[in-house]
Amino acid sequence: MKFRTWLAAGAACIAVPAFAQDDDAERGGGLHDDTSAQIVVTAQFVESLDILAGTSVLSGTELDQSIRAQIGDSLTELPGVSATSFTPGASRPVLRGFQGERIRVLTDGIGAIDASNTSADHAVTIDPLTSYRIEVLRGPAALLFGSQAIGGAVNVFDRRIPREVPDEPIHFDALAGYASAAEERSIAGAVDMPVTSTLVIHADGSYRRSDDLDIGGFVLSPDLRAEQFAIAAEESEEGHPEEAAEALGLANLSGTIPNTATETWTAGLGFAVIDAWGSFGASVSWFDSDYGVPSRPGAGHAHEEGEEDEGEEGEEEEGPVTIGLEQIRADLRGEIVTGGGFLESIRLRLGYSDYEHIEFEGDEVGTRFLVEGLEGRLELVQADHDGWRGVIGSQLYVRDFNAVGAEAFVPPNTTEQIGLFALQEFDIGELGLELAGRYENTSVDAGTIGLGRSFDSLSGAIGVGYEIARETRIGVNLSRTERAPSAEELFSNGPHIATQAFEIGNPNFTTEKSIGLETYIRGELGSATFALTGFVSWFHDFIFSADTGVERDNLPVFQNFQQDATYWGFEAEASILLAEAGPFRFNADVVADYVRATIGNGGGPIPRIPPFRLLGGLEAQSSNFDARIEAEYVADQDRVAAFETPTDDFVLVNASVAWRPLGRSNGTSIFASVNNIFDVVGRRHASFTKDFVPLSGIDARIGVRARF
Repeated sequence: MKFRTWLAAGAACIAVPAFAQDDDAERGGGLHDDTSAQIVVTAQFVESLDILAGTSVLSGTELDQSIRAQIGDSLTELPGVSATSFTPGASRPVLRGFQGERIRVLTDGIGAIDASNTSADHAVTIDPLTSYRIEVLRGPAALLFGSQAIGGAVNVFDRRIPREVPDEPIHFDALAGYASAAEERSIAGAVDMPVTSTLVIHADGSYRRSDDLDIGGFVLSPDLRAEQFAIAAEESEEGHPEEAAEALGLANLSGTIPNTATETWTAGLGFAVIDAWGSFGASVSWFDSDYGVPSRPGAGHAHEEGEEDEGEEGEEEEGPVTIGLEQIRADLRGEIVTGGGFLESIRLRLGYSDYEHIEFEGDEVGTRFLVEGLEGRLELVQADHDGWRGVIGSQLYVRDFNAVGAEAFVPPNTTEQIGLFALQEFDIGELGLELAGRYENTSVDAGTIGLGRSFDSLSGAIGVGYEIARETRIGVNLSRTERAPSAEELFSNGPHIATQAFEIGNPNFTTEKSIGLETYIRGELGSATFALTGFVSWFHDFIFSADTGVERDNLPVFQNFQQDATYWGFEAEASILLAEAGPFRFNADVVADYVRATIGNGGGPIPRIPPFRLLGGLEAQSSNFDARIEAEYVADQDRVAAFETPTDDFVLVNASVAWRPLGRSNGTSIFASVNNIFDVVGRRHASFTKDFVPLSGIDARIGVRARF
């Protein structure tokens, strides 16, 4: 098997960045650690690069209170971030309006190696409960992680491969929580134990279970309710009272979204040897999740019978769709400190995954998705020589994908990708210059249908920044990026029960290319900090999936198209110290973002683009106690593609408190929050399921984090 050859080669010689932590992030050692207000990116070679104009970090109590079942829903208060919110058990991040194949979700610099990028209904196999730090990278910086990060990258850090040797004989961290909207119960724990002065072992686990999600109003959107009322009237007129009653029941369904329960558990074991020469470690982990997929009212699909009955196709009664997935994963990280000269260190990172998920229709097995993958990176990190520093590296990605079942909408395929990249920074007084480049060769082979494609892509970026005042910098980044189409974009052709769509690709697609321009200003002004970024991307041969307005197998047909397109928008955030009283600091902060995306040549809006969003908060902070109240306004989105429904505006009001009885540096805390206090109905426009899967209603949450 071709994958086995790559696995052996990769294990022997390739991988990538073992990220070193900043000092503040390493202190405390909890599952989630508090860091200073200053944003410091953990990858040492990019920690000060101005090309990272769009970088956000979640850690400490802020991360604890943001955690949801999926990584996408955990990040939505950050600037420029939304989520697919397909169901509580499956949600990926949306950055600057980009999702799917344009956003990489990473664990310690390596991809999740699951099936979450292939379809919005597939969960990300990274549990936020076991993370201690999450970084969101937008713009040209994401070139470091591959062309599939053209829209950005989300990097999640855990300690399954330890990063330091604890001072105490045994170090224990725990996190437990409860949320009322879905009766969610969660718990996570981790143990680190030094065996010698240089060897430390680690074990962790987590469990989360939730019931169906409570909401503040009707399950269906106004458009879908009107559709069901029309169906009820038609069925009643035709003398079908049972069908009419069913349609009326769907139209008036409220309070709870059926079939949204979840259950997830994870476990991990790891070790690391850490000494003056560097470090080496490895881990193995398990991820297991079962979750429901709500049904679109009126959606169905015909199953062809093995034997025709009187020359007609039969249509089977379908049970609720649920997904059960499992992943076994192995990781390796190593770093050699060279001790000077041109190189500062050599870093190795490798991940291997064996993944399977099953889409059930009631108790019947529908389709099985199997993914076996390997990803590795090797980095040569340069020492700082009079303001010149950088990194040179290589990356390998191999994936064997197989879908088995009557509704396997993608044929078995293998993707192989090899990349070479470099990033360099030069400081000349107040002026900074960054250069980044990446070459990739991608091969996508679907042997069972006799199709295979090979793509060469070349990407690059240049950034210039200037310090106009102390702690205030302006800059501009120009990038040219190129992305090879995925197997799903090329070869999809069939019904997909979980998305309730008939999905069609195009094997003749070429690479997707874009020119990007990003300008920013960020810094401090008195007691205020601020950042404002504007961006625009001009795409050539942009690939997108759109509803065609026709049906096959009683399912709407979503087809991939390739046309020119333009994205533009902005992200802004600011925080100001209002007053100080005793041990308390009183702050106000605001986040705003907007993106507009259009298909060229009069093609109209790109589907599923988040609308304008404005979030503001007031917070009181001390070493032992925090309290916050905030309001988030999400505008309506009536700029929609053909056959796409609009979404109404809404306002979410949230409040939270956190108490650290042992002080901020210890990490032990008790926290509580009430989200969506006024129980409003909100729908994320980026979601495929927005018309029948609204956001949570009022949700009271309480949690405890302990370390000792």
